[in-house]
Amino acid sequence: MQTLRAENLHRTYGEKTLFDNLNFIINEHDRIGLIGVNGSGKTSLLNTLAGVNNDQTGTISTPKDYTIGYLTQKPELDENLTVMDAVFSGNQTVFVTIRQYEAALAAYGQHPEDAKAQKRYLDAEAKMNEEDAWTAESDVKTILTQLKITDLSQSIKTLSGGQVKRVGLAQILIQSPDLLLLDEPTNHLDFESIAWLQQYLTTYKGALLVVTHDRYFLDQIANQIWELDFGKLYQYPGNYQAYVQEKAERVTQEAGAEQKSKRLYQQELAWMKAGAKARSTKQNARINRFHELASQQGTRQVQQNVSISLGQQRLGKKVIELKDANLRLGDHLILKDFSDLIQGGERIGISGENGAGKSSLLNVIAGKLPLDSGIIDVGETVKMAYYTQQIEPIPEDKRMINYLSEVGQNVTDKQGNSVSVTELLEQFLFPRFMHGTLIRKLSGGEKRRLYLLKLLMEQPNVLLLDEPTNDLDISTLTVLEDYIAQFAGTVITVSHDRYFLDKVADRLLIFDGNGQIERYSGQFSDYLAAQKPSHKPAAAKPKATPKPEQPAASTAKKKVKLTYAEQKEWEGIEGVIDDLEAKKATVQQAMNENGANYDKLADLQQQLDDLDQQLDQKVARWEYLSEYATD
Repeated sequence: MQTLRAENLHRTYGEKTLFDNLNFIINEHDRIGLIGVNGSGKTSLLNTLAGVNNDQTGTISTPKDYTIGYLTQKPELDENLTVMDAVFSGNQTVFVTIRQYEAALAAYGQHPEDAKAQKRYLDAEAKMNEEDAWTAESDVKTILTQLKITDLSQSIKTLSGGQVKRVGLAQILIQSPDLLLLDEPTNHLDFESIAWLQQYLTTYKGALLVVTHDRYFLDQIANQIWELDFGKLYQYPGNYQAYVQEKAERVTQEAGAEQKSKRLYQQELAWMKAGAKARSTKQNARINRFHELASQQGTRQVQQNVSISLGQQRLGKKVIELKDANLRLGDHLILKDFSDLIQGGERIGISGENGAGKSSLLNVIAGKLPLDSGIIDVGETVKMAYYTQQIEPIPEDKRMINYLSEVGQNVTDKQGNSVSVTELLEQFLFPRFMHGTLIRKLSGGEKRRLYLLKLLMEQPNVLLLDEPTNDLDISTLTVLEDYIAQFAGTVITVSHDRYFLDKVADRLLIFDGNGQIERYSGQFSDYLAAQKPSHKPAAAKPKATPKPEQPAASTAKKKVKLTYAEQKEWEGIEGVIDDLEAKKATVQQAMNENGANYDKLADLQQQLDDLDQQLDQKVARWEYLSEYATD
């Protein structure tokens, strides 16, 4: 069994502890979603596992033949190569084998009588057979096509950043390593490509560790959620939904412990102020206890569910109106006789094909891009904030609190109360000890979060968001979603994130390309479900197991309810599934505790596989019974 084991991983960045002596194992078939706020060390942990970082302490052990594939947020590809050449330029075994075979074939073709050339060719051919590399080219073409890269002869330097990311993804997937490390793989993918990748990963034979903000994606592919939180690693069995429930319970427990500590501290503080008449041994112990409690105050770091509620300027009835708008950028038709009336309080989601002009529409609304013809009319009371994909330059040597203070020392919330910059930073998941940090010391995601907070502090009444989920972590997105839910103004969001759009939009504009724009009233998931099968996302269950044999079509039409035996089965099946999931969690815990015992791990892995198979069968049976069950 192929297993990676990490022991006592510790890494700091400046004054921040990213890992605090982490211990974990990654087994075959693990599907791990790694989450945490921006700057918590997610990418650093991937870098460490991939061997990119060498400034941490601790050990990582794997079998000798263990392979790791790593998709970074910004893949480094030779910009002078074509798409196909760039994919095959990697230094992984399969690519080296293919290049050696092509070189040997060329040499043999030029000198067929040369014994050395002939032997080299035969050895290379045998290696191709051993690596099963013959289908690599067709596999790469299939993957690139699914990722919407169709011109395989174009140069890397002509591609957008999102297209380069997809080429890098294809290069990693074709390797089929023992461990796939994916850093934000759904960024720059449309919903069809996300659905394809989701299905691809659910059937992947190796292990998977993925950093992503896409909560629907996590829900479908993950069987574990790992959370980095102030240097600690918390492991939760199950998918994202299971994590949300268990995390809420953990935070409640820790918050309770914090409150208890505060009460004890207050009691001890009162006692200390009153003074001790005699310093007996017992009293000295109590004094020591006071100092211990005092030192703990403010050091316990627990992420809480927070919300941000800011006031805003009044928004009149007239917001934005487009009449007969036309826009062409180069060879791309963006808008064709497009008209729309955007009113106060609306929640509009914009999605669709990459390169079809979604961001261009936001630029038109924001006044950054003129129309070729037509009218855009913006109401006089509109105060707009535009969160763009490329943020404004931020002074790197300025401290966070000073950067925000340029907007104001205080802002008012919806109730008219004054809220300080310090309070806002804490509400936006920046702990108090970070407020004086120089901006250049922040991660890219932390800078994006700080920039978003500055925009919200300006108290707009129309908010434009261009792909906010590409750079913001799940915790920040949750805060933003809560803000939008309370926001009385108009919100227009460009995104491919199904979960985020479902929460923040109830009217959709879907860009199909060539100036074609669909309109849909309702949630994004409902829109996807209404499309033809080729546009639908992968099935809701994480593993594609066949359903139990169903009655013939003619019989199925007549069946309207469960038999008595099936009804009894239905009443108990959820309990059976819960029991199997509990057993699975117990086995996974045992695997964590026996990471060095490979014989024991092999036995536990077999138990885990058996439980997975049983779970798949029961879930499939549950799906069938649910079609005819009645409450």
